[in-house]
Amino acid sequence: MQTLKIVVTGPFSSGKTELIQAISEIDVVSTERKISSESERIKNHTTVAMDFGRITIDDDLILYLFGTPGQKRFNFMWEILSEGMLGFVVMVDSTRPETFREARRILDTFRSYSTVPYIVAANKQDLDDAWSPEDLRIVLRVESGIKVVPCVAHDKESVKQVLLELLYSILELMDQE
Repeated sequence: MQTLKIVVTGPFSSGKTELIQAISEIDVVSTERKISSESERIKNHTTVAMDFGRITIDDDLILYLFGTPGQKRFNFMWEILSEGMLGFVVMVDSTRPETFREARRILDTFRSYSTVPYIVAANKQDLDDAWSPEDLRIVLRVESGIKVVPCVAHDKESVKQVLLELLYSILELMDQE
């Protein structure tokens, strides 16, 4: 039995918890707490340590999904959660351009922790005002070899596509070694 640790990261309210909840076969272990601040207009809970979910791919492979907190004040958890990861997903809310700079900063931070494969998930592609994955690639300065995948975090099939794209990237790297 092989297990793969995947980290799901991104700015506050980008869809990390929702993505893990949509696909996990177990009840997600979540450390969400109620918030009261300016951010409350967006959502009223935030992850303070991590979210944890699990997916059995087949008899030989299990994915462990670790969602990071999105708020800067909890970023001390990022490096801890990145230990042992074989890949990561950067979630971006495609409808909130004010978060794109933060998404790029998080991407750079996780790349500094490890050289593992990663992809960018362009969340909320079901909404009219969502930026396209191609436009997000440009604004986030994502290299051409990195996948920017359309996503709807509450849709299990969409989440499955995101994780499959990351798994393909991990397998490509393993084949090169």
